Amino acid sequence: MSEAGGIQGRCHCGRIGFSFDTPLAPQDLPLRRCSCSFCRRHGARTCSDPAGSVRFEISEPAALRRYRFGLRSADFLLCAECGTYLAALIEHDGKAYATLNANCFEQAETLTQDAPIVVYESETLEQRTARRVAKWTPVSGPI
Repeated sequence: MSEAGGIQGRCHCGRIGFSFDTPLAPQDLPLRRCSCSFCRRHGARTCSDPAGSVRFEISEPAALRRYRFGLRSADFLLCAECGTYLAALIEHDGKAYATLNANCFEQAETLTQDAPIVVYESETLEQRTARRVAKWTPVSGPI
């Protein structure tokens, strides 16, 4: 954790980072592994906390790439320089929500909790949006 109480994360080259404020200790965060081909191919373990907040820090705006696939309902945030998948982001009713790739946390190697596989393929767009708004972490500040 950082001095401010947040969990710090960043891409491999450091051009994109985030500060994740949550009352949960990193080892208590519920991790999950999405079954989609994008998340599998990136080896992502994601987490979110609707009681927390996340602020993205982008030192070089040109390094941020957004990618959409499937239902095209979320932006997957990638570093254009090093290729790291950092987070998925949605905007709904003027607010932004994110789920974070815990493998980007500074202390990722200490996260030994189970990350069960989850399957979202049967969700409609409306169900997917409602789940994300309810369970993902609110974004503070611009992105």
